[in-house]
Amino acid sequence: MPRRYQLLLCALALTACRRAENARVGDTGFADVQRRGATVMGVDQYTSKHVFEDLPDGGRIVLDRDDATDTASIRTIRAHMRDIEASFQRGNFAAPGLVHSREVPGTSVLSEKRAVITYNAIERPRGAELRIRTTDPTAIAAVHDFLAFQRSDHRAAGHESH
Repeated sequence: MPRRYQLLLCALALTACRRAENARVGDTGFADVQRRGATVMGVDQYTSKHVFEDLPDGGRIVLDRDDATDTASIRTIRAHMRDIEASFQRGNFAAPGLVHSREVPGTSVLSEKRAVITYNAIERPRGAELRIRTTDPTAIAAVHDFLAFQRSDHRAAGHESH
């Protein structure tokens, strides 16, 4: 086999190895988010569904159990969303930081703008949602940054129909 083809095959093999390593590291990172999320939220992240939806006046975070008969976990989700509502209203975004093991994009602005943002926890049949509203353009952009990061790190949908 000519040397140039051997070099090409080596380069292709090296690229494939790097992609496999990146996927493995990414999966480990996702598993870590899921594990920390279960600790912070109190429910199994693999058997729950998140939605992080951008809306014109802010957005919403939905957390539902897959199993409608798991009433204990549904109660836990609802209590978690009420706790998050109170924490976010005070400008405290420690919980997302714990889940993601870093400062979550948008949270410093959300903390600074807490006086112009409302958070409302709303019960749902299988869990709860947190509705985030504001008329402040800078706060809306921060909400959208926060939700985009959450969608990515949780590998979650941006709308319930997804």
